Amino acid sequence: MNKLDKKVAIVTGGGGGIGAATAKLFVEQGARVLIVGRSEEKLRKTMQDINHENLSYTVADVSKVEDTQRYVRHAVERYGGIDVLVSNAGTEGPYKHILEHTVEDFDQVIATNVRGTWLSVKYTFPELQKRGGGSIILTSSIMGIAAFPTHSSYASSKHAVVGMARALAHDGAPFHIRVNAVCPGVIDNDMMASTHRLFAPGAEEQFKSTIAARVPMKRYGTNEEMARMFLFLASEDSSYSTGGVYVADGGITAGIM
Repeated sequence: MNKLDKKVAIVTGGGGGIGAATAKLFVEQGARVLIVGRSEEKLRKTMQDINHENLSYTVADVSKVEDTQRYVRHAVERYGGIDVLVSNAGTEGPYKHILEHTVEDFDQVIATNVRGTWLSVKYTFPELQKRGGGSIILTSSIMGIAAFPTHSSYASSKHAVVGMARALAHDGAPFHIRVNAVCPGVIDNDMMASTHRLFAPGAEEQFKSTIAARVPMKRYGTNEEMARMFLFLASEDSSYSTGGVYVADGGITAGIM
């Protein structure tokens, strides 16, 4: 039996990577899914790759109130309600020492990763209430429970997402709305590829191998592995789980680096 049969899900950051893999798995499990992102080109690519009648998209900037209200309205109009929110949109911003980091860069990261996440919950919450409950999943990062040099804005934003999930779990519990955070580690996708190019231009594969060697499981994770974690939290398999922080990092944050 499908784990999300007849459920309606919104997946922000659905134009690729973890978001696209999650949307694919969700529709395979019976859900109707609206993917959200800033790039129509990327959203169309996801639509083409998945090629399923129960998938649609809305172009939106998650940091804007009016855009958030619009994608929530679109999901309700198209599918009749909302049962699951995967608030996955995020940006890494620059990797710079605090002396080189601009206020504008910091504000941009916080706007997407913190404000955008909070807005997604604020405006989907009433729709989940109408359905008698549901699941909200926030994408944090291992940078939400640890920190590395030159990552001050990203680490700040992802720590905030962990705190947000824990606080919102209390808001949701009386309405049977569960709120959890997922903390992916190094994942083999475009986001990590951009990091490789930044830190080791021309030697990306060597850099990747070096990082993988420092992971206890000796490899990067996949988008599909993260999607399965989201499926667990979206489904009734996790019916007693709220306020949790679920780490999927191959053991990095176990203290072996």
